[in-house]
Amino acid sequence: MSNSLNRRNWIKSSALMAGGLAFLSGTVGKLSAMPAKVKAVAPFKRVTDQTAILSAPPGPMKARLLANENPFGPSAAAKKALTDAIDTGYQYPFQQLGDLVKKICDYEGVTRDNVLCDSGSTPLLLAAAMYYSKGGKEIITGDPSYDDLPSHAQLFEGKWVKVPLTADYKLDLDAMEAKITDNTGLVYICNPNNPTATVLDTEKLKAFCERVSKKVTVFIDEAYIDYMPDVKAATMIGCVKAGNNVIVARTFSKLYGFAGLRLGYIIAQPDTVDKLSIYTPGAFNISATTIAAAIAGYREEDFLKDALAKTLASKEYLYSVLKAEGYEYIPSSTNFVMFPLKMDGKQFVQEMMKRGVGIRNWKFNGKDWCRVSIGRMDEMQAFAEAFKQLS
Repeated sequence: MSNSLNRRNWIKSSALMAGGLAFLSGTVGKLSAMPAKVKAVAPFKRVTDQTAILSAPPGPMKARLLANENPFGPSAAAKKALTDAIDTGYQYPFQQLGDLVKKICDYEGVTRDNVLCDSGSTPLLLAAAMYYSKGGKEIITGDPSYDDLPSHAQLFEGKWVKVPLTADYKLDLDAMEAKITDNTGLVYICNPNNPTATVLDTEKLKAFCERVSKKVTVFIDEAYIDYMPDVKAATMIGCVKAGNNVIVARTFSKLYGFAGLRLGYIIAQPDTVDKLSIYTPGAFNISATTIAAAIAGYREEDFLKDALAKTLASKEYLYSVLKAEGYEYIPSSTNFVMFPLKMDGKQFVQEMMKRGVGIRNWKFNGKDWCRVSIGRMDEMQAFAEAFKQLS
């Protein structure tokens, strides 16, 4: 026992000396904070479902358009930094962690105490689900929206309050606010929204955050914000800087092309970071190679602009295909597009997969829907060829 405690103290003190600092403090003392009431945790269904889909095609996968990945990344600089870091992969990346967080802080105008990193945004969403569902608290979300956080909250003590979207498939902020009660633990907003690819009016969302955060914590998931034309204008990080009880989540998994490398972070008030850090390994959960790649690739503007331009070109091509086949679609602010189907959604997914094209399906508003991730142009052409056979 003394050896274990000594090692923990060494890790903590070494991290502080080397620049790992506050965001590594979450690696200490986790077990005592875990909630007592936990339901049997099922496997991560989204991952297993996609694994089953990917193993289903009879031939080669021509177009992987089911996971909202960026097929144009990571950048050349990020890949070089990743491979160069292998030689020192035997070392804990204390200093590198500090360097990465400093870059984020300098760009966003926040302090180290505002930032908590982890291996993708998924562990951070799980931490919020665990903390804000304690005592049977409610998690308010749009429906449909990204369901990772609220679905995990249900595995603990939480209750999921679903609020239908507006007529134009956007999150209904007024209706969500009206659902807040004394038992509300968190309001979760994915903006831009997944799976509808719609975005909220920035000023209305900002006013919502300022007003509602006085009553309950507001969690803004900005996984897809890098696909917006003006990220600085659209982000709610300003609300955090103004002292509001707001959490903003970011990920490298989308435009940066790090979906398989796993890196995400939240920006929040220091006391919120402290509370959530207890429920996650934090930055100590990130590999040295991923950190090196992130340092090289963070705000690499030429690469980001190029990847975004290619995404927009592929998206315009997809729009043209859908229009030509007589299909409507929801205008997208992200790297995916959603449109209503004229056949059963599950059958459509299966038939497209038989043709080597992976997509996702949803059912809401009494309709079957397809969500197509934006891929390379050759992938979009493969989608078009398969789609025309079924449309």
